[in-house]
Amino acid sequence: MRLRLLLLAAVCVLVPVATNAADRAPAPRTVEPSPIPAPRAVEPVHVPAPRALVASGLLPIERVIDQFVDAAIAEAGIATAEQADDATVVRRLTLDLVGRIPTTGEVEAYVKSTDPDKRAKLVDRLIASPGFVRHQAALFDVMLNPDGERRGGALRAYLADALKENKPWDRIFREVMLPDESDPKLKGAAEFLRGRLADADKLTADVSVAFFGVNVSCAQCHNHPHVEDWTQDHFYGMKAFLARTFDNGGFLGERGYGTVKYKPTKGPERTAKMMFLTGATIEDANAKEPSAADQKAEKDALDKARTAKAPPPAPKFSARAKLVEVALKGENADFFARSLSNRLWHRFLGTGLVSPLDQMHSENSPSHPELLAWLARDTAVNGYDIKRLVRGIVMSRAYSRSSRFEASEAAPPSKMFAVARLKPMTPLQLATSLKIAATDPATFDKLKPDEFEKRMEQIESSARGLAAQLAQPTDNFQIGVSEALLFSNGDRLMREFLTDAPGTTLGRVKQMKEPKEAVEFLVRTTYGRPATESETTALVTYVEKRKGREPEAYRQVLWALVTAPEFRFSY
Repeated sequence: MRLRLLLLAAVCVLVPVATNAADRAPAPRTVEPSPIPAPRAVEPVHVPAPRALVASGLLPIERVIDQFVDAAIAEAGIATAEQADDATVVRRLTLDLVGRIPTTGEVEAYVKSTDPDKRAKLVDRLIASPGFVRHQAALFDVMLNPDGERRGGALRAYLADALKENKPWDRIFREVMLPDESDPKLKGAAEFLRGRLADADKLTADVSVAFFGVNVSCAQCHNHPHVEDWTQDHFYGMKAFLARTFDNGGFLGERGYGTVKYKPTKGPERTAKMMFLTGATIEDANAKEPSAADQKAEKDALDKARTAKAPPPAPKFSARAKLVEVALKGENADFFARSLSNRLWHRFLGTGLVSPLDQMHSENSPSHPELLAWLARDTAVNGYDIKRLVRGIVMSRAYSRSSRFEASEAAPPSKMFAVARLKPMTPLQLATSLKIAATDPATFDKLKPDEFEKRMEQIESSARGLAAQLAQPTDNFQIGVSEALLFSNGDRLMREFLTDAPGTTLGRVKQMKEPKEAVEFLVRTTYGRPATESETTALVTYVEKRKGREPEAYRQVLWALVTAPEFRFSY
């Protein structure tokens, strides 16, 4: 144990992750989420140019992003990081788009290529791969179920099928809110609603957060104390769209009637009108209580469906269908389009244009209002095409800046996007990347493209066991005690990732006679870059001091490399 800790300390010093002081993780602490986040003081950046070109619609997404971001940086008079080197770009893109580190062969091919369009070709290849579908489905699954309850994976399976077909986000929204459970491919979409049926208040809050970027739960007991936008009318107006939904023999049912009443802080009890977040209301002719005959007819229909183990018939007036309709209509759709644009920006750049992601309101302005407005409008006009928006974001210069800030002055705030932000790997990203780092790179080199993709899927599947033991990172990410203990003295890491069997990284190293060749191979395989002179010297010295115990020394070197910050983060 002592040798491991000493070696880890040495490697962490010699192999620092690219970062800056503003983005280093603070000391571990417990963060208690607040149900009413205090308004965040953000001075929006107003960009004087280049509105003419942007408004013309002639520029691709990445050009528009860079026009707005660069103009804001120039207006603020701050320095920026350089563009990241090729090895960093291919690692970042592979992690972000398909959820794993690249193989040594992938890195070398990209770095050596002189093709001026190599980045675009890499992005297109990754987006077209099955790995993109699996990774993005996993991320959207976490977005829709942030509490960590996966409920058997049915929702993720639906999302994977939807992304494979490149379904637009508004269609996914419709299918999640109005799932057709008679279709096996769509049945999993119902899990978002089904998992929240026992608590209509939670259902209301989660729908508002996931699809519209609004935490309206702060207005449940009283009007929002800090934000005039959200009143009890908004919360209970949203609840009125959803409160009629219930479980009927394992299928989602919805009544065609029913009211939501609430007690305001002042005055008599009220009956909520169906109201969207913009204040738009829906008139419901069936808001009154049904007659005894109507109730009996409904009960008979529900009993019949339950006996037949089939979805119950939809009501003549579906409140949920009205929510979908009003949310995607005219100016109301701005919440929907902005939320998707902001979430994908956050996914790839590490922080949102609006942050926190669920605080879209007048007291929390976007850092770049014109950019977010343009992205939302462009996304809506182009049919909520997820792949198109993702491609535009990751092709921008803002995305590919280095996380190293070499200027003498203090690092600029993250909201300026002048320096790349460190992003902790998700559990499955980390576990899959560990598997790849522990595999001899030569095993990938001769595979055909379809064989390569199948091999990556197998590695990802085998990594799920370890991933289940790791915490999902949040914006205030801190490595927890359980992860620290698992990686410092857990037998599983040694048994699954640090063996020297044939086909493994350590198995390949056993065949090398010179320590220098071995340690340089280990660094390149793990980090996708050449070892520095100081790293080589330190690691060779460590191995040479263990004459006759080289296999164990190399195991310790690989262990130290994969548990160091440079491996743990996307930088």
